[in-house]
Amino acid sequence: MERETLLTLLLILFGGLALQPLAALRSWPGHENVTRAGESRAWLRLWLPVIPTLVIGAWLCGWALQAPDPVRLPLGRTVIALACMPFALVALRALLRAIWVLLREPTDLPVCTVGLLRPRIIFSPFLARNLETRLLRAAWEHELAHARHHDPLRIWLAQIATDLQWPWPPAGRRFAAWLETLEWARDDEARSRGVAGTDLASALVAVARHGASVARNGASRWEATSDAPLVGAGTQSLEARISRLLLPPSNEVGMPPPDRHGGITTAMVLAGIALAACALGAMDGSAVLSPFLAWTWAV
Repeated sequence: MERETLLTLLLILFGGLALQPLAALRSWPGHENVTRAGESRAWLRLWLPVIPTLVIGAWLCGWALQAPDPVRLPLGRTVIALACMPFALVALRALLRAIWVLLREPTDLPVCTVGLLRPRIIFSPFLARNLETRLLRAAWEHELAHARHHDPLRIWLAQIATDLQWPWPPAGRRFAAWLETLEWARDDEARSRGVAGTDLASALVAVARHGASVARNGASRWEATSDAPLVGAGTQSLEARISRLLLPPSNEVGMPPPDRHGGITTAMVLAGIALAACALGAMDGSAVLSPFLAWTWAV
């Protein structure tokens, strides 16, 4: 079998075997605590089940760098393809959903941030004409925070990570918990720039009412997409946000200030782990895979 073909099949097989059991694990602590643990920690919990799969993928890529081409295996491609089929279907579903987000029509939301690489803010002309200036500024600052952090891209990537863990419910709960903390973090960032919590709460109510009326008229599609809407996703989450915004800042039991360097540090650590796994795969990949799978390679 061609080396690249075998590498693809092994990535699907071993990646799925590593990911699916971890995806089924329940989040710890529970959802109530997770939503108060901070956006960065909720983001990490969402990706933790995927990290072993990425490490295994790097290790297999290291093995492929020194493996012969073509690779001889007595089992034949049919056996390997059948073993990969369940995980391949999950990966295909995640890929199609990710592509659909890129190709779909623009979302008709009153106020949201869209664009994966170049975030831009969409604001309903009706709301722009009818909202008070202070409410407009509150909504605008919230969406500016989404744009600064490239949240549409992060939501899109998080949705892919969640879809790869399908069909396990804990994965969806981790995604929902992160979306909630994301909105809380952007609320906090808007307030840190001088927006009053009462103004932002009033803007949320006005936008939610306008969105509900538009949806009743059939002119809006409230779907789970990569966009970052002002009102978030879900009535319960909106009610919790409004209640929190009405509290004085000194009495809030909110999230800690965001760590600006935490994301860069985490990315560097993960890149180092991936490089180390790739190097290990290049050094002893054949010695590990050959006895484990009872395959032989032609030198």
